[in-house]
Amino acid sequence: MDLILCHTTADFDALGAAVGLTCLLPGSKIVLTGGAHPPVRDFLALHRDEYPLIERRSVNPQTIRSITVVDTQHRDRLGKAAEWLDLPSVKEIVVYDHHVEQEGDIPATQLHIAPVGACTTLMVEQLQQQQISLTPSQATVMALGIHVDTSSLTYDLSTARDALALAWLMQQGASLPVISTYRDPGLSPQLQQLLTTALQELEYLCLRGYTIAWVTLKTDAFVPGLSSLASQLVELSEIDALLLVNEYPLGEDESRLTVIGRSQIPGVNLNLLFQPFGGGGHSQAASLNLRGVDTQATLEELLEGLKASIPHPLTARDLMSSPVRTIRPETTIEEAQRILLRYGHSGLSVVDAQGQLVGIISRRDLDIAFHHGFSHAPVKGYMTINLKTIIPDTTLPQIESLMVTYDIGRLPVLADGQLVGIVTRTDVLRELHQNSEEFQDISPRYSALSTQHSALNIQSRLAPQLWQLLTKASQAAEKCGWHLYLVGGAVRDLLLAETADQLMIKDIDLVVDGFHKSADVGAGVELAKALQELYPAARLEIHGAFQTAALLWHKDPELDSLWVDIATARTEFYPYPAANPEVEASSIRQDLYRRDFTINALALRLTSPRAGELLDFFGGLLDLQAKQIRVLHANSFIEDPTRIYRGVRFAVRFGFDFEPRTEEYIRYAINSGVYDRTAQHNSKTPALQTRLKTELKHILEAPYWKSALQLLDNLQALQCIHSTLTLDAELLRQLRLLERCLHRFDPQLTLVHWQMRLEALIAHLKPKYREKVAKNLQLQDDSIHRLQNLAQAEAEVRELLPQLQRPSQIVQLLKKYDLPMLILIALQSPRSLRKQIWHYLTVLTHIQPILNGNDLKKLGYKPGPQYRQILDDMLAATLDRVITNKIEAEEFLMKNYPK
Repeated sequence: MDLILCHTTADFDALGAAVGLTCLLPGSKIVLTGGAHPPVRDFLALHRDEYPLIERRSVNPQTIRSITVVDTQHRDRLGKAAEWLDLPSVKEIVVYDHHVEQEGDIPATQLHIAPVGACTTLMVEQLQQQQISLTPSQATVMALGIHVDTSSLTYDLSTARDALALAWLMQQGASLPVISTYRDPGLSPQLQQLLTTALQELEYLCLRGYTIAWVTLKTDAFVPGLSSLASQLVELSEIDALLLVNEYPLGEDESRLTVIGRSQIPGVNLNLLFQPFGGGGHSQAASLNLRGVDTQATLEELLEGLKASIPHPLTARDLMSSPVRTIRPETTIEEAQRILLRYGHSGLSVVDAQGQLVGIISRRDLDIAFHHGFSHAPVKGYMTINLKTIIPDTTLPQIESLMVTYDIGRLPVLADGQLVGIVTRTDVLRELHQNSEEFQDISPRYSALSTQHSALNIQSRLAPQLWQLLTKASQAAEKCGWHLYLVGGAVRDLLLAETADQLMIKDIDLVVDGFHKSADVGAGVELAKALQELYPAARLEIHGAFQTAALLWHKDPELDSLWVDIATARTEFYPYPAANPEVEASSIRQDLYRRDFTINALALRLTSPRAGELLDFFGGLLDLQAKQIRVLHANSFIEDPTRIYRGVRFAVRFGFDFEPRTEEYIRYAINSGVYDRTAQHNSKTPALQTRLKTELKHILEAPYWKSALQLLDNLQALQCIHSTLTLDAELLRQLRLLERCLHRFDPQLTLVHWQMRLEALIAHLKPKYREKVAKNLQLQDDSIHRLQNLAQAEAEVRELLPQLQRPSQIVQLLKKYDLPMLILIALQSPRSLRKQIWHYLTVLTHIQPILNGNDLKKLGYKPGPQYRQILDDMLAATLDRVITNKIEAEEFLMKNYPK
């Protein structure tokens, strides 16, 4: 017998998941291990015969072959049926659940746990994969399971997967009238009376901007349906969290306590709060049952735990952008528009000569003035002067209220009368909606960093010595009142790493956001100096122009070779395409906004409060899940073509695809001709010179370099090296031959292999372009010289080598070229010449004269310049087989060099 067990007091999600499993496991039976919720009980009163349900008492334990448990991982929630888990005849125990934060104690042979809103969703996905159809009654109860457990997709834990599952169930014939009846069945007369009592006795507390409430209801017996009553109380009272306590007698001297919890507060996890008491559930809805405890003491303990878990609300200091871009009242409309364009803002703050805020002007104000021909008028005639302002400690709910009440798009932040930041409507909307949506539908692989408590997970993922370094850095930042963030690729790699890995990341980027606490734009440099005092073995490099510092370890006993960049949060502006950016101190938000791709625009906060918080303003986490490369700005590739190469490197390295719109931006930038125009009008184009060479180095020294070149060619991005460069069949053949040569002739890696690959690419161009491209990429002098002379050397070899008959003549011709030049010549030569060059490198270069200098000395020849000539002639004779042994060599000497 194959059994499917629902937990005690089964809800619609447990029943729906069990019904779905009976379709996946034909012949299996469902056991409700201990009652059901009142709506489920009423539903089954009419529909029981539609499903393969049996009672626990009718099961013969000796016939049980397999057990599948749905919607729980704890054996104590299976009642007496938990005894079956230990039967020797049970060979398979499978668990399906969606409570990812729980650790179960069921001895499962298979676990299927995923972060979805309803367990039923997991069954729907398997049914779809196996193309199994449902009856309307089966689809209806499964749809009820998803509706009830996600509150019709309105709970924060709801995911897109739940929505897709519901859509499929509707296609299968789920009955909407039945769903409507049982999803919200209304309160029984007894519950209605208790609702009236609860509303009268409800106690409230406001804490950190949230309202929590609690009530104790004493009844003569257990009251079914208290969860519906709790939901009604939350809705009617407009509270953020509720603890509903029901106390009723079990016997003469003992009472039982049932606690129902509901929460709409982000960051509060009722499941974690209730677990120490033996309860559990979801983060927003949980329950527990206790016997023989002090009701008031238990309630007070739960309340204290609830209050402690309520997060401190975000303040203007956390949300604001800083420093604020300001202008004077006399600034013209035209100049103000230029500033908006440069920094991408939607408005500007106007301050007087003393730095006092006097107004704000929006992009719309500027556009209207410009439209009416007032481009040279001062902004003071168009700015808004009736301003609402806030202070750094203004909370997010207060900010939201101000914006809604007065329809304000931006609020200046003042401290001691000085403008220190600005909060925009976008900042508020991002916080309100990102926190509730950003981490939905994330696989367990990416969920480890998605909570306020993720710092513990990060510590387990990093090598201990690296975690210690970051801890010391964060402590040093906190002493100065700064925020410190781990940003970019390190965060990306942490998210992509398997949970069991302990990473020793070799390249770390840290960003200090300290502007609201200190006007010192060199905060990053100061932190690097403080950190070097703790790690004196590290070498410190400071780059003042970019407000960055770097700490470098080389073969350190603990940290090995490590590079830590520490920068002050900054924004940047490109004066023209492919230029170096101009940078200015800014906030962490703007610092992330200037980056290339969403998957690299992630930051992890290292300092308190909210240490371990993941900042993802642009959807990078979801792009990691979707395995796609998405650019942040439409003009990103026009400003910096090296981003194309970085994008290709990431795509090939991680097996990702370019998001379609991003690929369009790449092709547009390349086909626009902007790079050629920029190079013609500007002598310095670092993104097409040194920075492009750096990206080529990263690509060509990586194991995936061939795939990366193919993708670059597909995007026509090799044109960034030269407009005529393509990865045609001939170049592919040459690159394959190059690898054979490097493998055969340079096993000790004495040559720089990535550089040889780049030289091969450049050598494929017409001779007249080679030197210019090599100099543009600022290659080393020997590489430039090689490419400059390659055409002449190749022509000489092509002309002379076929005419040479004797090995000594071949050696005499080819020995004047070094190995890299010979390899490049071979790549460009026909097969017959390649064979001769190959023979020279594999055979002829290894032949030595039969006699050496010591032999000459023993034979009475005085050391001197003639030794070289003698040995050269003897080598030629040896190569040409004129002499083959020592006797013949000595005769050769006596004949040609008599004493």
